[in-house]
Amino acid sequence: MVINPFDPWKSKLCTCGKKYSFNPYTGCMHGCLYCYATYIPHFGNVRLKEKLLIRLEKDLKRLDLKKPISMSNSSDPYPPVEREYKITRKCIELMKDYGVKLLVVTKSDIVARDADILSEMNCCVSVTVTGFKYAKIIEPQAPMPEKRIEAMEKLKDAGIPVVLRLDPVLPFINESEVEEVLRRCDFVDHVVTSTLKLRGDSFRRIVSALPWLEEQYRRLYFEMGEKIQNSWYLPESMRSKILRKVESICDELGISCAFCREGFKFKAKSCDGQHLLG
Repeated sequence: MVINPFDPWKSKLCTCGKKYSFNPYTGCMHGCLYCYATYIPHFGNVRLKEKLLIRLEKDLKRLDLKKPISMSNSSDPYPPVEREYKITRKCIELMKDYGVKLLVVTKSDIVARDADILSEMNCCVSVTVTGFKYAKIIEPQAPMPEKRIEAMEKLKDAGIPVVLRLDPVLPFINESEVEEVLRRCDFVDHVVTSTLKLRGDSFRRIVSALPWLEEQYRRLYFEMGEKIQNSWYLPESMRSKILRKVESICDELGISCAFCREGFKFKAKSCDGQHLLG
């Protein structure tokens, strides 16, 4: 099986509707300091899956395709090698033939290349933009935020619903850029946001790159915050303040807004953009 039920660690805070999860590639090359998936062995090396298209079609024939497929939830479906291999594009072409409802999640501008196919599908595309000033530090191998925004504009112009993932909001890093990101992306159909959740390895990566944060993050997360399952969360009051600020700006811009695994109510019809599917 290459398509599996979406189940984010059976989190009680997950508000996603029922859907499937599909990753065309194994591993990711973006090298984001805050990544939660680096517990997967050799995660920094992108690998092809054996007989992927054959296995994908086998799954598509047996599954209930009334539920959407989310691509991808751990490894990005558009790593740099996708320009050459076009594995994800071939998968999308196959899913189009089966009438799949598709949720694309990426941090790459390559997704705009596939606007011709995606515009003929029941789909929406979510693109992550966290900020500008520290982008090359916290997301060292990902395309620059400006390129991602240009890709989102191309998708929107092609008639494809677009979601901005302002995710995560990192205290003292991109927290002050929230409004700028939202106003630069005021054309999107939906925003989903969340605060940084720390794990041991992501904490070490962040403070290694930005050592001036170590004392503040230790205090905010490990002393004042709380551990929920395998991640450390900011204090509830701080999380609420950050998220409600995003929500307030979205309200002003007339964009629906939702929170990812935060435990706070939101007004949008879905967190991941499923309400944008036809």
